[in-house]
Amino acid sequence: MNEIRFQDGLVNVGDDSRIVKCMRRALAGEKLTVAFLGGSITQGSLASTPQNCYAYRTYHWWEESFPKAEVFYWNAGIGGTTSHLGVARLEEEVLSQKPDFIVVEFSVNDEDVNPHFEETYESLVRRILEAPWKPALLLVHNVRYDDGGNAELIHRPVGERYHLPCISLKPVLYSKVAEGQLEKRSITPDDLHPNDLGHELVAKTITTYLDGERKKAIALGADANCGGEGDQEDHFLPLPIPLTKSSYERVNRYRNYQIEPTECQGFTADGTPQTCISDCFKRGYAAKEKGAKIAFRVKGENIAIQYRKTVRKPAPIAMAYLDGDRKNGTVLDANFTETWGDCLYLETILEHGAPGEHLVEIEITETSEKDAECFYLVSIIAG
Repeated sequence: MNEIRFQDGLVNVGDDSRIVKCMRRALAGEKLTVAFLGGSITQGSLASTPQNCYAYRTYHWWEESFPKAEVFYWNAGIGGTTSHLGVARLEEEVLSQKPDFIVVEFSVNDEDVNPHFEETYESLVRRILEAPWKPALLLVHNVRYDDGGNAELIHRPVGERYHLPCISLKPVLYSKVAEGQLEKRSITPDDLHPNDLGHELVAKTITTYLDGERKKAIALGADANCGGEGDQEDHFLPLPIPLTKSSYERVNRYRNYQIEPTECQGFTADGTPQTCISDCFKRGYAAKEKGAKIAFRVKGENIAIQYRKTVRKPAPIAMAYLDGDRKNGTVLDANFTETWGDCLYLETILEHGAPGEHLVEIEITETSEKDAECFYLVSIIAG
């Protein structure tokens, strides 16, 4: 591990004032919440225990580095999800905890060179930075170890635009793999998800940066009054003009306890309690009969349908219609072509459309006597 240059992971220095202020509060013994938002790597996929994932290891660094503080851990990672869902569930599943330090990690989930994900990622970043208590934000770019691919090409410019510290695993771990100095299978069994050692190295890259920030905080001294909502002494940089339209700042996710259908024939509301954030196929609507229909009225210029694609096939196929247009429907196929597990799939049906109220209709159009699963509508995302 000594030959790995963890410090090379800092690919954008940015403005660290929010992080330093957060650490000064930690030095003063305040209560802090450290939160993580991302995909399966953040959730802890392929770590042998939840405590071995990079997120928990990073949280543990905060605990050990600031023994006077009471540090709380909040992991909002969900496998197979993008920054589109991230910004839609941000308010309910992250900002509701009023975290003081947030790590965002979507660079192996968002598609690279895709304007849609550049916009959803920027909208997510802006929404976090606009929180009134001014949380510190660190952007992390994981990488695929077979080809070095990720969405850093569209994510890093967002970090640079907002003067945010950005950590990339490409120059730290992938470069060693590509050069033959690090055996790929020693850190990942599937070229994507880290094993325990891989998670440890990801965490070490992050905490190497945080170690330097801690030294800055110590030099300035503990201060329980610095930072936070309403602090007149803050001099954080104002938000710049967005790179994109950033219209996804206003989207939210609506599940069956947050929205009432205007029509419901053959769909049943799922009232099963959700046990944790990653227990995501709950509080939706289920149907299995051909001809079942459900409709909602939602407001916004961006609308997406979130449903389950399942590996238990066959499964029903539905059509989605917007504003009564039955000629230009969108196919919602619940059959998942991959094998890693059920997917929390998002289908965009309106982007940058007319603001205001829209009608979303979903109808089951294809079923089979052999169907192994129902069609499961998880949520409507709109704003």
